[in-house]
Amino acid sequence: MARSAGVLLSITSLPSPYGIGTIGKEARQFADFLKESGQTIWQILPVGPTSYGDSPYQSFSTYAGNPYLIDLDTLKEEGLVTQEQLDSFDWGSDPGKVDYEKIYNSRFEVLKIAYQNYKTKDQRKFRSFKRRNGKWLKNYALYMAVKNSLGMVSWTEWPEDIKMRDEFALRRYERKLRSEMDFWRFVQFKFYEQWESFRAYVNGLGIKIMGDMPIYVAMDSADTWANPEIFQLYDDGDPIAVAGCPPDYFSETGQLWGNPLYDWDYLEQTDYEWWFERIKAASKLFDITRIDHFRAFASYYSIPYPAENAINGEWVVGPRIKFFRMMEEECGEFEIVAEDLGTLTPDVTELMEQTGYPGMKVLEFAFDSGEENDYLPHNYTENCVVYTGTHDNDTVMGWLETADPKDVEYARSYCKMADDEPFNWGLIRTAYESLADTAIVPLQDILGLGSEARMNTPSTTGSNWVWRMDPADLTDELANKLKSLSVESGRLED
Repeated sequence: MARSAGVLLSITSLPSPYGIGTIGKEARQFADFLKESGQTIWQILPVGPTSYGDSPYQSFSTYAGNPYLIDLDTLKEEGLVTQEQLDSFDWGSDPGKVDYEKIYNSRFEVLKIAYQNYKTKDQRKFRSFKRRNGKWLKNYALYMAVKNSLGMVSWTEWPEDIKMRDEFALRRYERKLRSEMDFWRFVQFKFYEQWESFRAYVNGLGIKIMGDMPIYVAMDSADTWANPEIFQLYDDGDPIAVAGCPPDYFSETGQLWGNPLYDWDYLEQTDYEWWFERIKAASKLFDITRIDHFRAFASYYSIPYPAENAINGEWVVGPRIKFFRMMEEECGEFEIVAEDLGTLTPDVTELMEQTGYPGMKVLEFAFDSGEENDYLPHNYTENCVVYTGTHDNDTVMGWLETADPKDVEYARSYCKMADDEPFNWGLIRTAYESLADTAIVPLQDILGLGSEARMNTPSTTGSNWVWRMDPADLTDELANKLKSLSVESGRLED
């Protein structure tokens, strides 16, 4: 990757009149700000439809786009909804936070109005979209239609015939829910139509979109329901084992994610077809793909199901380099960033070296009581992406308030911060000046926000993924400051 700089911001965090950020006008305005700031990468979070808990890392589909990201003003301009209709819904009262309950209750009603009005329009583009995306789109549409008809319960609680995809049951539900299935296809049609326009605009400014691919899919997803053979499941659909992380410094009981684990032996027998189709789909959305929890390709943590915590898991060998060599043959070359955070065992280090993918460095991890570690910038190679923090960390200013004073003093000393230099800018400057080819900074850190702007606290629910930016914060002064830093650190040609 060429020496460059970028910003991490979830699309949901953008401003909009309808309670959550979308890929409409405000997204283009933010891309304009990035251009003015000398940034050439916009890193986003996963864009799949979210399930219970609103986490973008637990999606109903690895292919589908999030209906919340569809821009409603664009639908209005197309004559599919009216302003009066949009204003009649409650989108939440706090412009600084997403109220997911209100979004859930309002968004789909609007999309159904748009769908009904679209039926009177020219259907040729819609029919073409359905033909091009036949298999995954049909599975997703049927999954969502059945799910809605059964009160949104997980597919593991569906009647046995449709749960296990009995052929006669599939046909019966398809007939019964034909219109509902077409609605879910329409939603995806609009998402992809708008995404293509959004991406073209961003790319036209010389900015690449770095998308995020969770390595695992959700248990309650169209992917698991429609492809049970590729997962470690019993014949009744229950998981044999699930994903997570072992106990560590951050958690005495580890992290129990609950995602189904892949049956890598079966996948190898099928030449990893399912995975490669997924990667091709991601490459159509993003210019750079960040693969979350990359270490699981070397060895993954397997927790017997059911379990109350992650204590009794074990490490199991993953597909390793064979997977990536076959992937390159099948899919061609495209830019990948490997999320390699945490304790790295020799097999992970070896896989990183074999693939040549850039890994991640996080400055918030660098100053732990003055101990030498790989996150200190003098240990970097060029082939990495440096962050002040990620969506799973506290903001830099939040970290400043809670970190050991010795760590804070070490950070100030190491980064050679002047007494009058704001702490967040001292870390941003250090990231920019490092050897790392790419420097990415969360917008919250650029704005100097505290813990109230934290995006996610792992292993918690209820207050995550809600932060939204104030457009008034994106000033010309801020853009000029970032651009100057980009030029001075060789991340942008003057």
